[in-house]
Amino acid sequence: MGATVTTENITSTTWGGGNEPMGGSYGKLMMWFFIVSDALTFSGFLAAYGFSRFKFIDNWPIADEVFTHFPFMHGVEAPMYYVALMTFILIFSSVTMVLAVDAGHHMKQKKVAFYMLLTIVGGLIFVGSQAWEWKNFIHGEYGAVETKGGSIIQFVDKGGKRVALESFAVKLPGQREALTRGKGKWFMEDEETIPTYSVAEVQAGYKAHPELLIRTEKIYRETVEDKANPKLQSGLNHNKHREILNRTESDILVANAFTVVEGANLKHNEYGSKLFADFFFFITGFHGFHVFSGVIINFIIFLNVVLGTYEKRRTYEMVEKVGLYWHFVDLVWVFVFTFFYLV
Repeated sequence: MGATVTTENITSTTWGGGNEPMGGSYGKLMMWFFIVSDALTFSGFLAAYGFSRFKFIDNWPIADEVFTHFPFMHGVEAPMYYVALMTFILIFSSVTMVLAVDAGHHMKQKKVAFYMLLTIVGGLIFVGSQAWEWKNFIHGEYGAVETKGGSIIQFVDKGGKRVALESFAVKLPGQREALTRGKGKWFMEDEETIPTYSVAEVQAGYKAHPELLIRTEKIYRETVEDKANPKLQSGLNHNKHREILNRTESDILVANAFTVVEGANLKHNEYGSKLFADFFFFITGFHGFHVFSGVIINFIIFLNVVLGTYEKRRTYEMVEKVGLYWHFVDLVWVFVFTFFYLV
């Protein structure tokens, strides 16, 4: 039973322990509790990412050089275009969810079902796009070499343009093959996948192409002096430069090569710091799990809408509750997008 508090100018009703504190149902309140706790979890992950990035800022991968792929446009560099499209699709799905909730308030079953279906399609496109992006990130595009000191070195021409390993590495006879059951040989379960080329093959190809140079992980911010420095070549991001060594300096690093790196995983990353790959897989994967879970929940609610469950109850509050979750997932992606791709 509510208690009434009255002053000269203000009359308000406080919550007396009923089923709907502050006018909100138990289900909505629990959803808000979940959203707040999940927001704290994502905040911790992004804070850890930010700390690591600024600690290793000199060799952190440049997003414009990593996320350059676009479906059905192989070989065409489109930095960040597809990521921007993914973001637009997810945000648009949040708009359709708003329309579904509004239609529910007006008890319009067909409109609720239509907008819920659009939301589900948007979520599926986003999850599929994220899986496609992971595939490209894991496989890589150019390849690189990791030195004995753990540094990543990339190959470029005299103009500073990246050169893929396959364009100059040579095949040498007698190189070790991957040990698999299919070849009838003993093999180690924890053995890493053998790259396409060995260190010796890359070194031999490098020696046969005197025009090749080495680009290191080290990043410079553009200054007036940098524009006149031939050792600093701009990449796709015009505010940052990676150091390009002369041929003599390049020879030293190539001779110190330890392993060939193709793409990225939890141990190696051809684009730079391996921590970037670790955080990328974990945070985007965690968010992708949320989106996929949201798609499943939205589909269940969509079926209930089609079957008329909420029409019989005379309330579409369940649509509103899953809408809160979906908006939260979209908002989290805005922060992930900002941290990983824009900053």
